[in-house]
Amino acid sequence: MSSLYTHQDKNIRKTWVLVSAFFVIVIGVGWFFAYYLQVPELLPFAIGISIVMNVVSYYASDKIALALYRAREVDFKTAPELYRLLENLCIAANLSMPRLYVIESNQPNAFATGRNEKHAVIAVTTGLLQKLEKTEIEGVLAHELAHIGNKDMLVSTIVVVLVGFISLLSDWFLRSMWWGRSDDDDHGKSATIFLLIGIILAILSPIIAMLIQLAISRKREFLADATGALITRYPEGLARALEKISHDKSDMPRANHATAHLWFGSPYNLDDDYGDQKISLFARLWMTHPPISERIRVLRGE
Repeated sequence: MSSLYTHQDKNIRKTWVLVSAFFVIVIGVGWFFAYYLQVPELLPFAIGISIVMNVVSYYASDKIALALYRAREVDFKTAPELYRLLENLCIAANLSMPRLYVIESNQPNAFATGRNEKHAVIAVTTGLLQKLEKTEIEGVLAHELAHIGNKDMLVSTIVVVLVGFISLLSDWFLRSMWWGRSDDDDHGKSATIFLLIGIILAILSPIIAMLIQLAISRKREFLADATGALITRYPEGLARALEKISHDKSDMPRANHATAHLWFGSPYNLDDDYGDQKISLFARLWMTHPPISERIRVLRGE
């Protein structure tokens, strides 16, 4: 019989299997493009550019997200109850106290960001503080702490680097179609087959990479739910928070697709109360978060 513990272990394994598979796909696609374009240096060069671009964003991700949503920092003096609640959860989770921010928004939501535990940030909306009870807020904060403890920011950065790498290679390959190849190229049947394979890979690879990124994001949400429930020892608080959030119709000002995956619940689709309604496989593929109803069922062991 599955439990929060087995669910946590299962999602850890699935996440790293996906990341490993992603690495294999990246190396394979990179090798093919470098081989076809006859530029052996392309593979390490593209990896280097992707890493540099994403390391910069990795170190600045918290500042970008906080500035985008005009978050204001709070402490024990300005928000004593919230600060103390988070502090107690940090002790229970054996984590350092992250910086705490509040965002002016009627939508009940929260997110965690930062490059590591020592530079972590948790931001909550005023709607979350106003509409949820103490045990529900505690569940949400524990979920966000779980993202920090599970090093989800690191996993996300690795995946973003790989997605960026594949996108760069695909873009270069498609552009090379306009440049043409040298007169010494083999224009036989094998060259034509390689060209067709390359075009298909160039078109499909970024889409596949994005789908893997979204799949990993959804796995990390399940894992954070399980870990958060273990921190509070009260899964029902988190489940009730998800229920309230799923029925809330408030809009998130300045909602952004680039940061949608950070939030506790999708800022675009908080009325995600599907109940027993089946969601198509195609729709699931493009979701940044698992269906809230599914998250609630797992937390309650249904």
